[in-house]
Amino acid sequence: MNKNDLKGVFPAIVTPFDDDEQLDESALRAVTEYVVDNGVHAIMTTGGTGEFPQLNREERRRVTQIVVESAEGRVPIIAGTAACSTREVIELTEDAAEVGASATITTPPFYFVVPDESLYQHFFELAKNSPIPVIVYNNPLYTGHNLTPSMIARLAEVENIIGLKQSQDDLGQLVEVLRLAEDKISICTGIDSQFYAALCVGATGIFSTAATICPRQMVDLYDCTTDGRHAEGLALHKRLQNLNRFLEYDPGYVAPAKDALNMMGFSVGKVRRPLPNLTEAELLGVRMALLELGLIPD
Repeated sequence: MNKNDLKGVFPAIVTPFDDDEQLDESALRAVTEYVVDNGVHAIMTTGGTGEFPQLNREERRRVTQIVVESAEGRVPIIAGTAACSTREVIELTEDAAEVGASATITTPPFYFVVPDESLYQHFFELAKNSPIPVIVYNNPLYTGHNLTPSMIARLAEVENIIGLKQSQDDLGQLVEVLRLAEDKISICTGIDSQFYAALCVGATGIFSTAATICPRQMVDLYDCTTDGRHAEGLALHKRLQNLNRFLEYDPGYVAPAKDALNMMGFSVGKVRRPLPNLTEAELLGVRMALLELGLIPD
């Protein structure tokens, strides 16, 4: 996989659990088949939507293995390998490569605040030691570290770093990253409500929670916009916003994604404790959004 392959819609898929909070492999295979059949361009496993902080090392490896097997080479699989230490990220990345992942995506370390040079060295060491290409994931709200546009431009010079997932809610920073680095790496948004705008300023795609739920609509939005059918693309983006608003920061995007898929018949279970479930009012809001998009019957 190289930077030119990193274009389009990449669902950040959920990790299904059964009633005992154990990995539900059959449900994971069903979700994989669903997104592939609906035209996505790659799949991201074990990210935030996939509850990576709630998974142990063997579960993370197994999730990626199942998705690789289920995809059967139809799309590349990008494994989330975020962790607090550089050593652990490298170990998780080696696991992902061994089970067939095409690339790894990882955030900066979290919990401890470290200086910018330490962040640079973290990604540099990963890129140097990774057997597969590396995608940088900037998510300051959840990691406590914002990778500035100048830092991202510096990382873009590192061999084996091919892309960026920018989950920084300041669209201006995305524009500045594009100015500094779009000729070196593929730059994608990670915010569903910014998808159309991000494409318009030059982003090449999206790592998307919404695309796990409505992959066809997200692919249609990408196709409309990249084909120059902007009125159609903007209208679709606005239609999706009633769902997207549940998939960002409040009430937390994992439970809404799982509950939406449950309503659609995928039986992916609940979030692992201590993540919260949705209130009845929130569940009703998600149901109404799915109805508006025609994803569940009246």
